[in-house]
Amino acid sequence: MCKFYTLFYIFLLQILEKRRCAKVLQTNLKILDIFISFLIEFHNYFRKRSVLKSLIIVESPAKAKTIKNFLGNEYSVLASKGHVRDLPKSSFGIKIEQSVFTPEYKIEKEHAAIVKEIKAAALKSEEIYIATDEDREGEAIGYHIAVAIGKEPEKLPRIAFHEITKSAIVNSLKNPRHINIDSVNAQQARRLLDRIVGYKLSPLLGTKIQKGLSAGRVQSSALKIVVDREREIEAFKKEEYWSIDALFAPNIEALLIEFENKKIEKLSITNETAALKIKDTLKDKTYIVESIEKKSRTSAPPPPFMTSTMQQSASSLLGFSPKKTMSIAQKLYEGVKTPNGISGIITYMRTDSLNIAKEAMGAAREQIEKSYGKKYLSEKPKFYTTKSKGAQEAHEAIRPTIIDFTPEIAAKYLEADYLKLYTLIYNRFLASQMANALFESQSVIFASSNGKFKANGRKLLFDGFYKIYGGNDKDALLPELKEKETIKLENIEANQHFTEPPARYSEASLISKLESLGIGRPSTYAPTISILTSRDYINIEKKQIVPTKIAFTVTELLEKHFPNIVDSGFTSSMEDMLDLVAEGKKEWQSVLNEFYTPFNELILKGKKEIQSVKIAIPTGEKCPECGGELVLRKGRYGEFVACSNYPKCKYTKNINQTPKKEPLKLLVKCPECGGDIIERTSRRGKFFGCSNYPKCKFISNNEPTNEKCPECGGIMVKKSLKKGEFLECIKCKHRTDQ
Repeated sequence: MCKFYTLFYIFLLQILEKRRCAKVLQTNLKILDIFISFLIEFHNYFRKRSVLKSLIIVESPAKAKTIKNFLGNEYSVLASKGHVRDLPKSSFGIKIEQSVFTPEYKIEKEHAAIVKEIKAAALKSEEIYIATDEDREGEAIGYHIAVAIGKEPEKLPRIAFHEITKSAIVNSLKNPRHINIDSVNAQQARRLLDRIVGYKLSPLLGTKIQKGLSAGRVQSSALKIVVDREREIEAFKKEEYWSIDALFAPNIEALLIEFENKKIEKLSITNETAALKIKDTLKDKTYIVESIEKKSRTSAPPPPFMTSTMQQSASSLLGFSPKKTMSIAQKLYEGVKTPNGISGIITYMRTDSLNIAKEAMGAAREQIEKSYGKKYLSEKPKFYTTKSKGAQEAHEAIRPTIIDFTPEIAAKYLEADYLKLYTLIYNRFLASQMANALFESQSVIFASSNGKFKANGRKLLFDGFYKIYGGNDKDALLPELKEKETIKLENIEANQHFTEPPARYSEASLISKLESLGIGRPSTYAPTISILTSRDYINIEKKQIVPTKIAFTVTELLEKHFPNIVDSGFTSSMEDMLDLVAEGKKEWQSVLNEFYTPFNELILKGKKEIQSVKIAIPTGEKCPECGGELVLRKGRYGEFVACSNYPKCKYTKNINQTPKKEPLKLLVKCPECGGDIIERTSRRGKFFGCSNYPKCKFISNNEPTNEKCPECGGIMVKKSLKKGEFLECIKCKHRTDQ
């Protein structure tokens, strides 16, 4: 622009010099200087108006909207809508040469427009901030955004925050850092490991078992856990046992604990004969209160939520699936309506840390004292540490960001399910800083000459944190009794029981198991269960996870030929390796090499040696030709029923077969050959063509009519717009109202 002004100045000067008039020259030079000064000022003014002082790039549009509300016009906030660069969907996308793994990232079509928009905004910005989520995936997203817009990732300022509130955003802008390359490499290694397993092992399962199957590091380990539990249930053999239960006056239930100076352990009375003998011996005896024991005990509040415990509690208390829980939590984090405008009302929801910021802890303690009194406040602030392997302690636990935004106030702003989860998070956080609950436990022994019974009771003396969280247990109070007093036996029964198999996993208990074994991380729990469900490996029945037949087949194959993939110890150790990469203690390429070399050898070996497995699900029917069992199989054209004696018996029948739809014949003749026009369908949708295809190739995307064009005599087809339907000539495009 300055070059243009200079050339313009010289051009005018030359014109004036040619006039060879000093007086005129001097006068016009002054005018010219004033004119140039005006142009420069004019340019600077509009440049200031058009140049953004700072650009902030996040990954979520909702997050962008909330942050923009906190900042003035000096900032522009754009969202990448997730990963802008990733491995290609249609190919392996990893180049492996001389033990070096080079990912071939690309910008997918759906992200091309947003990358172009961010690039344009970056060109007009004096400062660009990366503000993606503060976890490894967020770090990687930020890195790829920088690369996609042509910037050096290590040089761009990176801001991070655990909550989306005005104070947190402003503070982060004052204290920017740079993208953590170690965290990026850890996420990159995870992505490549998952791609290697997915692209190498999934096709093998497809060829050896059936198409559409998949395998994955975390996914396959989780599936084995579910299958192993089902195996335990199937192998379980129930055992009979009996209990002797008594009812003493007034209405005190007691259990036999000793008979003829021998302790009665659970499962020790194994048959009805022994149980009835004991019952008959004890029913007519005189009983006294041998001892009364009372103890005080405390119950400490639970820590605030992290991802796994939030998902578990939401599942058991609210009936939410992990996927639903995380979806709602995401919106609560990114921003919802509050009395002071749009704001994030919980901290980051993907965390395995139990840390609490000092300011938040102080605000919680003030709220407890104000709302419930000092006696409900713990004597000292309570600090919690996680037992989770590899926890990122720099993060915070999940907590409300605005302690004054109570569930009662939130009820005016949040939808029902949002309010339920927010209330759970709010109350759990507040409870974590409240006083312990105090109980009195009671234990009474009723004795006779041949046996002893024990009754237990409990009394809540001080509710403490139960005031707002938990505490639904009813008191089981025992009446006031005195030692050595005689007590009346009102009833005695011998009751039969059977041992129960281990319970199937629920979504909540599976997440707890994965966490305890160190399999996966907070961001992987919900997606793991979702993919197992979508692949038909598991069904959720009455909140229990039930593996399908295909789950057993896949797990058995992996156990035999790829034991590391389904081994929880190996999967956990791999997570530890990725943690070391994130800490800068291990090189990410070496992690990939250590895994890939032996894994690829097993893949090559498996292609040759693994025998194909045909999955057959019994139908309960008999073959009409040979009497064998009919089974459900899956072929290239879908499911069908076949005889289990194949190939000796080749009986098959189709199931749920949709009859082939005959083409709809129109009462319209083809304008090119005189044949019939019929309606057809293709993968692109419905169209109309000639019945004499392929000899006649007439087609139309719109329904032809018998009407002739008044202009050229061509055939008219039906079309419609918002204003209504009309006819249009297929040749000259002349239109008439229908």
